[in-house]
Amino acid sequence: MESILKDIILFGDCVETLKQFDEKARCCITSPPYYGLRDYGGEDYQIGLEESPEEYIQKLVKVFQEVRNNLTEDGTLWLNIGDSYYNYRPGKGQALVKQTMSNSNQDLPSKCARRGNKLEGLKEKDLIGIPWMLAFALRADGWYLRQDIIWNKPNPMPESVRDRCTKSHEYIFLLSKNQNYYFDVDAIKEPTRRKRSVWNINKKGYKDTHFAVYPPDLIIPCIKASSEKNDIILDPFMGSGTTAMVAKELGRDYIGCELHEDYGKLIEKRLHERKVTVI
Repeated sequence: MESILKDIILFGDCVETLKQFDEKARCCITSPPYYGLRDYGGEDYQIGLEESPEEYIQKLVKVFQEVRNNLTEDGTLWLNIGDSYYNYRPGKGQALVKQTMSNSNQDLPSKCARRGNKLEGLKEKDLIGIPWMLAFALRADGWYLRQDIIWNKPNPMPESVRDRCTKSHEYIFLLSKNQNYYFDVDAIKEPTRRKRSVWNINKKGYKDTHFAVYPPDLIIPCIKASSEKNDIILDPFMGSGTTAMVAKELGRDYIGCELHEDYGKLIEKRLHERKVTVI
């Protein structure tokens, strides 16, 4: 097999494509598809439409096993993940999962029969706890769970619910491959203090996508803290290419995976718009 080095995105099932990279990444920064948010297509390999949260978590654990194999010994994983509410509607035979950060038009369609009936252990309106379920599962699988970071959004999506506060945050977990790992605390130091664990960053959309991409400002401190110039940054869920774009702007290289080849042209366009030279 031809050696695959850097600045490349492989399309297909990330569990398989991750096995094709020869170079080791210094850190991985990613945001996997959220549970029950939307149908992206690609029935055989897409993640997020599993019949239960537990099945969803199990699939992601397998993905991050391959990610760990692709990291240097001092490598880290920065994982952005949102939560979901459980909404079972008796009589309709459907258990819908509602995203906490979305409007109703982003809910999983009721026509999705794979969602099945009522899920054991969950009551209607329950917050499922997806982020911590995943964090604990990764820790049990051998990752070092080093920190939970709160991404606070000053401009959150509006919500119509009236029996709880508006959701305005997501989690970012810092995990490491080994007990000792590379972390440059001074690279992300604030003017008068060390960087704290609550990051106030506005969410930003991109006009050519139908989904909310995570903002570059969210990725910059992750890359600066966990890599050096010319290191490789990995993203197994590349999507619209934000990780690749920021990596190149900061003098790093990237490798990544994406299920849908349609996003390839979008990534090239974004890199060109930001005047990033791709080697």
